[in-house]
Amino acid sequence: MSTVAEVNAIAEQLWPMSGAESWDAPGLLSGDPNAPVTRIHLAVDAVLDTVDEAIALGADLMLVHHPLLLRGVTSVAEDRYKGAALARLIRGGCALIAAHTNADVVETGTSAVFAERLGLQSIRPLVPGPDPARGIGRTGTLPEPTTLGALARELGALLPSTAGGIRVSGAFDAPVSTIALCGGAGDSLLGNPDVLDADVYITSDLRHHPASEFRENARHNDGPALIDVSHWASEWLWLDTAATQLRTMLDGVTVTVSDLRTDPWDFVVVQ
Repeated sequence: MSTVAEVNAIAEQLWPMSGAESWDAPGLLSGDPNAPVTRIHLAVDAVLDTVDEAIALGADLMLVHHPLLLRGVTSVAEDRYKGAALARLIRGGCALIAAHTNADVVETGTSAVFAERLGLQSIRPLVPGPDPARGIGRTGTLPEPTTLGALARELGALLPSTAGGIRVSGAFDAPVSTIALCGGAGDSLLGNPDVLDADVYITSDLRHHPASEFRENARHNDGPALIDVSHWASEWLWLDTAATQLRTMLDGVTVTVSDLRTDPWDFVVVQ
């Protein structure tokens, strides 16, 4: 029978902590390292709904992408959501592990899975690490050219639906062959050379001023289009890959994936 410590060691093999950013806080957050594990539940976020789902399923361990206690937490009192979530996990006997930026950079990480699901070829990182096969974001080419509008519709079919949908900056009929992308928040890469050389850059959480400046530079210099998708949706795709890896490495452990939408928006009014 596997234990929390053994699952955490396998997580280290799959998503080494050495790949995490210095500001990040992945790894084992709560739970007895010696406790047995027969069921693991995966989610992007440890919010109250996914925590309750994991406990209702009888999970001994919850593995999430986003660390619950990432920054600025000085209290886990239960009148706050993070304290309540952590207390429910502890009372339910469910440990909590996060694989965040350390799961972004690996060959089967969030952006790599996103690129593969889009069918990209010759995939490589936008920002390579010490191992050039690993790094932040991905770029690649489509096997057949398409248009920006068709690509946006393909993303709408590929990603789970959210209130925000798919936001696009660029001409509907603009040709697209080379795609750069970054699962999750990727505005820090707007000036990346491979992003600027692509036909379109796909990422999430784009703010007005960086997106506006990128759009105007693109119009002035015939640069790439821009597509903004849900942060949660772009990283949710990775969970199935992570679950398959865990099933392969953990005999006798049931691994499930949450379908609950943890994108923060519930509806949108289209004007």
